[in-house]
Amino acid sequence: MSDMQNVSNGQHAGAAARLSAWMRNRSWAIAMTVAIVITVGGLVILETARERIAAEYETALEARDVTVQLSMLASQVAHLSAQQDRFLLTKQDAAARDFCATAARIRQSGRQLTGFYHGGKADSAESASFAQVAALIEARIGAGAAAMQQVAAHALDLSACGSTSKAGAVDASLIDSTLTLLRDNEERRAQHALAASRADQRISTLCAAGLSALNIVLFILLFRNLGIQIDRQARVQRQLITQQEELDQLVNERTRQLEALGWHLQAVSENEKTQLARELHDELGAILTASKMDVAWANRKLKNSEPDVSEKLKRALANLDQGIALKRRIIEDMRPTVLANFGLVTALRTLADEAAQRNNWTLDLHLPADDIQLDEQTEIALFRVAQESLTNAAKYARASKVSIALQVGDGEVALHIADNGVGITPADLKRTHTHGLLGMRQRVAAHGGRFDIRRGVPNGTDIHVVMPNASAAAPSKTSV
Repeated sequence: MSDMQNVSNGQHAGAAARLSAWMRNRSWAIAMTVAIVITVGGLVILETARERIAAEYETALEARDVTVQLSMLASQVAHLSAQQDRFLLTKQDAAARDFCATAARIRQSGRQLTGFYHGGKADSAESASFAQVAALIEARIGAGAAAMQQVAAHALDLSACGSTSKAGAVDASLIDSTLTLLRDNEERRAQHALAASRADQRISTLCAAGLSALNIVLFILLFRNLGIQIDRQARVQRQLITQQEELDQLVNERTRQLEALGWHLQAVSENEKTQLARELHDELGAILTASKMDVAWANRKLKNSEPDVSEKLKRALANLDQGIALKRRIIEDMRPTVLANFGLVTALRTLADEAAQRNNWTLDLHLPADDIQLDEQTEIALFRVAQESLTNAAKYARASKVSIALQVGDGEVALHIADNGVGITPADLKRTHTHGLLGMRQRVAAHGGRFDIRRGVPNGTDIHVVMPNASAAAPSKTSV
């Protein structure tokens, strides 16, 4: 019996020794497995706590927001009563309009709060209380409108107030007390959510501390793998930087090509306009002039003998004059003869005078007394910028005064155009389909110039253009 017991004890001792040896050999794997399990569990706890904290903060923020809206609603109701009292004292229509405007704002606030109280986020008691106070406020608006209509000397336009009611006066204190009760409930809900979030934060802090201690061990074990990954990421980053540099270089090259193409198209357009203007001036002008001379001769011959035919010929002469005037306007738009014959200063003065006469503007010109010598493309670019700026001012600015200044400095020529209109907005500057602004920028940039457009102070639009001037002759300047 004792032999059998000794054998059994020996077997148990051998099994325990084998288990101990296995655990020593597998200690690293066991430790890593336990660490991974603890880490995953801790992460699950932290994620759950994070979601709870986020939800509780959202609840607190929502409750605070509803509190603010309820306070605003109470303030608007008080303001509504003050406006009604002001109308009853002064009988001014402005007070009635203010009353209706405040009523509209109250209804807007009420709709926002209705979405909260009837969206399932508030209990039935709070929803019923809000429905009651909303009905009281609506009755208050209707009763106020009816009271103002009753004491008014003439019929008031209170359509903006909505439907009016002839019910008795609504107890303002009941509205205020109900709103106060709702605000208190939301404040308590916010405090409760914040307290719960702080408790969850404490739990998260404890879990984070435990995970941090475990992560130190994991960091030591995984440091070498991390170093390998860092080296790999560095190589990938260098490749990305190289690809980005190549892409930037390609974009810059494409941009230069597009700018060159844009300038070429503008130059081609100007040349085509110049050629077409010359053909219209030479060919069509000669045809219209010869036709006018022939019709005038025939009119003189038939004036006494054929009065009916003479009247038709007079009308034909008038139509020919209109055609000649139209031809001149078209030629001036395509290639201003004043710019070609008299220079930029005279062309700007003529352009500004004509625009001022059409739009009843007051002009403030600061131009050189004598003409300046610029290359042809620079003159065309500055003239087109001025032309487009005055066109925009006439279409959109609703201005009464326009200022144009041209200054020549050392190697530069500056053009400044300002108006006192409504002014350009930041949204207008960001729009990509404003071809007028893009065209002006492209013209100036193609010559190495600077184009700046901004809203004036206090209103209006200021356009400032600076372009290089290699042939400037530094003339004296005067204000006109």
